[in-house]
Amino acid sequence: MSNVLAIAGVTRILKDMLNDALVFGNVEQVLGTDFIVTAQPPDRIVSDTPDTQTPHLNLFLHRVTPNAALRNADLPTRTGDGHLRMRPTLALDLHYILTSVAREELHAEVLLGYAMQLFHEMQIVPRETIRTSLSAADLTGLGGGLPDFGTRPLSPAELADQIELLKITPVTLSMDDMSKMWTALQASYRTTVAYDVSVVLIERALPVRPTLPVLTRGGLRDPETGRDPGVSVEPSLASNIPSLLSVESEDAHPVMRLGGRVILTGTGLDSGDAQALFREAGNDTELRLVPEAPARPDRLLVQLPGPTALPGGSALAGTPQDPASWRSGAYEISVTVTDNAQRTAVTNRLPLALAPAISATAVAGVGGTEVTVDVSPPIRIGQEIAILAGTEMRVLPNAVAVTDQVDATFDGPGVGADLVVRLRVDGVDSPAIDRSATPPVLQTVTVT
Repeated sequence: MSNVLAIAGVTRILKDMLNDALVFGNVEQVLGTDFIVTAQPPDRIVSDTPDTQTPHLNLFLHRVTPNAALRNADLPTRTGDGHLRMRPTLALDLHYILTSVAREELHAEVLLGYAMQLFHEMQIVPRETIRTSLSAADLTGLGGGLPDFGTRPLSPAELADQIELLKITPVTLSMDDMSKMWTALQASYRTTVAYDVSVVLIERALPVRPTLPVLTRGGLRDPETGRDPGVSVEPSLASNIPSLLSVESEDAHPVMRLGGRVILTGTGLDSGDAQALFREAGNDTELRLVPEAPARPDRLLVQLPGPTALPGGSALAGTPQDPASWRSGAYEISVTVTDNAQRTAVTNRLPLALAPAISATAVAGVGGTEVTVDVSPPIRIGQEIAILAGTEMRVLPNAVAVTDQVDATFDGPGVGADLVVRLRVDGVDSPAIDRSATPPVLQTVTVT
């Protein structure tokens, strides 16, 4: 990998390539005079006395930009505790302009012709060319004036050892860009050609945290020999990685209810002991249920606990089998699969809401029809509640205590009327359609 001298090294390489091309092309004999190849700002190459201007070819690095493809290829470079796990690599693109100046007519164009032919024929710079150009052992090989880098001397020739080769690409600059550039340089315009050189990788020799050799790629299948179980091979095109593709209620409703079953479809769901995880949205509360047997690789059935409250002193109180452990609202569902080697894989999460399971009564009175709703799971403190009867809705105050019954009074419907009653808890409505009938029908409550 190249070091901090790489930028200067690339300029030196291109300058040497141009000088060699002009020498081998006998340009001195063609022009009838000497020539100069430099790497300076354009405002410094024009002679104060034009009559003595020597044919001059100049290469100027006018801009350096991060390489778009490799700028983040080394991330993350550090571990969570700040230790260096990979040497940071700076990937750069170098942008050059090539300018020629001469006293005589056409001499500047001749120099540009040789230079452009060279860069067209050698768009990828060979490593040997880099080593030859930067073979000087000391830092003065770049023209001197570089600072002392300490006990470890830096060599620009390391540029030849970077993974990426240097590539030279011609670039078309618009007249507007060219005008702005020469205005910024405060120099008289001369015929200019632009080139990009990519990619230059700069990396410092920093110590990184080493990794230990790998003895095993998972749990030990054989406890006596301790041998690596190796790579699992499945004679199928289907993925054996546990993952979820869809989750839905068995009764075809878009929500699940206590007492119903949830269908989980995916891949690799039978590769070990499976458990379904129901995580309440917005907190870390998790409820684990074991799917029904037998399991299929692409499908699991999970039975939710019934809506009836457990009797006092039940051993299941506080467990996922207790309806009071559940909460109406949004859930995230995933599956954990533990194989014989005690390796546990967790699938992705999919959303599904738990709707309240209700039983309602409607009684007509002097002040209107009072609708009473028994609900499971119980409504928890702070949950938002609303009762919907037909096309009317009553928003109730947020629950201040755990309750399994709410009521509200509605105007209008009299004795014998059929009402479609729903309960909305935290934005989730109890289903009001009986999908077991063909065609589906609305579930109603008769006013008494």
